[in-house]
Amino acid sequence: MNTSSFLLQAHHLSGGPAGLSIIEHLNFNCPPGVSWICGDEGTGKTTLLRLLAGDMPPTSGSVTVPAGGVFWTDLQATAHDHTTVQACWDALRKRYPNWSDALQDELAHALDMHTHRHKRLNMLSTGSRRKVMVIAALTSGATVTLLDQPFGGLDLASIRVIKDFLREAADRPHRAWLVADYEAPRDVPLASVLNLDATL
Repeated sequence: MNTSSFLLQAHHLSGGPAGLSIIEHLNFNCPPGVSWICGDEGTGKTTLLRLLAGDMPPTSGSVTVPAGGVFWTDLQATAHDHTTVQACWDALRKRYPNWSDALQDELAHALDMHTHRHKRLNMLSTGSRRKVMVIAALTSGATVTLLDQPFGGLDLASIRVIKDFLREAADRPHRAWLVADYEAPRDVPLASVLNLDATL
């Protein structure tokens, strides 16, 4: 695959919270389809996603992002505690012009979140709060979608719904889904895998 086929690229990327270089001089190319960032706790999975999204400034290096945008959100922060589920989705919809209301409703029903739309995030379980983020990510229509540990706290039925979506997304030629989790799955076709354990 030539470099023009990659949808997001990191060049000699370094950075971390409070200026710490958890990620150091990383070169990374994200092709279309579903890719995985795996590694143990503390290896920098979330840090790398934040650097790729522009949510955290790098200490060195650069990221080339696609014209269709990059989706990233962290709804675990306490700043979102008193925001309702629907208000979170409404706010994110304004940032992503290709957002699909139909897909949002479909996923809300499939993940059993349709009855929680008007609850505040601090009223939800850890798993339900994570579902709010996952539904937004899969609904956003961004060219590159970044997902941080999407299965944490979820029941097997919900994990199956998300994996079914990712399996269908794996063949899309002009979009990419980049997932960070401890291990890469064997039941989802992956375009690439970055093992951060191996880069330490």
